[in-house]
Amino acid sequence: MGKENEEPYNETRVMEFILLGFPSSWYLQMFVFMLFLIMYIMTLLGNLSIIVLVIANRHLHTPMYFFLCNLSFLEIWYTTAAIPKTLALFLGKSRSISFTGCILQMYFVFAFGCTEYFLLSVMAYDRYLAICYPLHYSTIMDIHLSSKLAGSSWLSGFLIIFIPAFLITRLTFCGPNVINHFYCNIDSWIVLSCSDTHDIEMAAFVISVIVILGSCVITLLSYMYIISTILRIPSAKGQQKAFSTCSSHLAVVIIWYGATIFLYVKPSKQTSLEMTKIVNILNTIVTPLLNPFIYTLRNKEVKEALRNSLHLG
Repeated sequence: MGKENEEPYNETRVMEFILLGFPSSWYLQMFVFMLFLIMYIMTLLGNLSIIVLVIANRHLHTPMYFFLCNLSFLEIWYTTAAIPKTLALFLGKSRSISFTGCILQMYFVFAFGCTEYFLLSVMAYDRYLAICYPLHYSTIMDIHLSSKLAGSSWLSGFLIIFIPAFLITRLTFCGPNVINHFYCNIDSWIVLSCSDTHDIEMAAFVISVIVILGSCVITLLSYMYIISTILRIPSAKGQQKAFSTCSSHLAVVIIWYGATIFLYVKPSKQTSLEMTKIVNILNTIVTPLLNPFIYTLRNKEVKEALRNSLHLG
């Protein structure tokens, strides 16, 4: 019985963590704060504009733009899960975050991230059907299938992250409690834990392989068939038109997968946290900001709908 009373002292479970963020001078902190704030606002406005634009224009009510709306909605919440707390860190507000708050932040950031992988592979499959089977596309990719694919992406993303989130709750944290990051990350939990982290490291690695490489294979295969089909189109104009329908998605895929494969597909998490922080900036704020611009600047239908909306305004 006495041992139970001593347990909190012998094996102290840290219930609060300190987010280190980006330690630097006050002037640099303010500069980065303003940069992050502007990028965050632009991310919200850009992705929200795409959603409104697609809803307002009936000719954009197709599976391709339905998936794009899902992606834009996802980007809003993905960046919101991490950035507001980061902005508070730059302002010198409370750097502390409770154990529960940290778990929830990590869960939502990674759940939205996993959902994005699934959505991008679904969008690649959609482009594959549109270009390789144009005559059957509208009957195959109807509203029911597109809804099921989008719903499955969201459900899978949120379910699969329950595994590492549950394993983290079983870790012991004896101190220090400083997380060398601007948000709660799986790598950071592993570095701080004073108990055996083999299970969580293996789970994170296996999930990374399944989610990232699995969706990457689907995307690559889709684009192999797409490119093969485009090259068989006799006219150069026809080839250009076919490629223009998937070039925006391809650009987003390259940026997203390039950063995340570097971050997560590795057997050990005890690697440079400074490098991880820098690449995470690309993931959590730069990519969600670029997506609306990539889709609007490289997509004729979206540009036309935007022009019509502005003229009506």
